[in-house]
Amino acid sequence: MKRTLAVLAGAMALVVTACGGGGDPLAGSSGGSAAQPPAAAETIRVGSANFPESRVLAEIYAQALTAKGVTVERQFGIGSRELYFPALEDGSIDLIPEYSGNLLQEVNPQTTATSADAVYAELQQHMPPSLTVLEQSQAENKDAVVVTSETAQQYNARSIADLAPNCGQLVFGGPPEFTERPYGLPGLERIYNCKFSDFRSLDAGGPTTVAALADGTIQAADLFTTDPTIADRGWVALEDPQNNFAAQRVLPLINKQKASDGVQQTLNAISAKLTTEGLIEMNRKLNDAANNTVESVATAWLQQNNLG
Repeated sequence: MKRTLAVLAGAMALVVTACGGGGDPLAGSSGGSAAQPPAAAETIRVGSANFPESRVLAEIYAQALTAKGVTVERQFGIGSRELYFPALEDGSIDLIPEYSGNLLQEVNPQTTATSADAVYAELQQHMPPSLTVLEQSQAENKDAVVVTSETAQQYNARSIADLAPNCGQLVFGGPPEFTERPYGLPGLERIYNCKFSDFRSLDAGGPTTVAALADGTIQAADLFTTDPTIADRGWVALEDPQNNFAAQRVLPLINKQKASDGVQQTLNAISAKLTTEGLIEMNRKLNDAANNTVESVATAWLQQNNLG
């Protein structure tokens, strides 16, 4: 699973530029593109992917650990798993909120596990020696093939299987990595014989993808099941009867050397309180950027759950 730092740095620069970032989150203090050195032994460097839910979960981790006296550094908005997983392996970051099923496919591409318990059990067996996963939460956020209600009605589609005979008439939109991940376009074609007419490289379940689906630039999209936009707009997250998308429970992925008993207790207490409904509500608040920030939403959640 190791990737070279050169590949990581190059890919990171491209992704951050595409996302409108002002620089490489893993760049050294000199401004170069090489991965930064590990954090000090007593410090936990918390990372996140480049979508709001990952950022707010990482902020929850960071605030909770800080409240327990742990020194924390933040390294948010790194990018996709293809970028942040090598950073965990080489020590550039120490902790990140993860999603069980997709993480398992990263460490064991041959996996056939789909249920939450099977995924979690197998995940613990395949982690690299330097990393460990802590307790999984009940909160789940899965990728989903989402269409508008009009498209669902046009093709009488409630599931991906229903849509499959007509995929060739539709343009699909999603993050660039969706073209290669096993559960992405390869999985949809292999399991459902669903091959779209074209693919538009957009963002990871973010505003660009939402806008493209709304204006008809694309007719199907990869969105996250905890995105309140789906229900608010009356869109349809198609059912996945063949389990192309495995269970995706939220859980902490951490450097073993930084996973002291106290750190584990703090993070496991967060997992015990996280729910899917809670994720949807946090995402709803994050969509109201005029009145909420990642920091304020994280603080409110911790207080509401007596963890602040």
